[in-house]
Amino acid sequence: MEISFPGGKKVDAQYRGFTIQTDQSIKNGGESAAPRPFDLFLASIGTCAGILVLSFCQHRNIPTENIRLMQRTEKNANTKMLEKIVIEIELPADFPRKYLHAVIRSAELCPVKKHMEQPPKFSIVTSVASE
Repeated sequence: MEISFPGGKKVDAQYRGFTIQTDQSIKNGGESAAPRPFDLFLASIGTCAGILVLSFCQHRNIPTENIRLMQRTEKNANTKMLEKIVIEIELPADFPRKYLHAVIRSAELCPVKKHMEQPPKFSIVTSVASE
């Protein structure tokens, strides 16, 4: 993954042929032209759980047009850091009751969530180009 600075407060990531764009809010000197990096972090959790719920339903021929996931966060009042992430799977009335717990288990398999539960160590280094 290569990170670049296209201008202003924008920071992009080039990865697997995609450009993932980020920007800061106007309040923080950006243009709000793209999601903030932290927004993408949160979206990666919800969409990861979402693809697993989608696959679960598709595999069982359960219609998905009336299913959605709602993600909420709770912050620690002192540290302002996230303390809890809640993902609610909203199901239609005709969703098969026998799959209620199984659809939750499918969302819990999200690799992003699993990495958060056992976070990797970070190493940040520098390199200087030769003249």
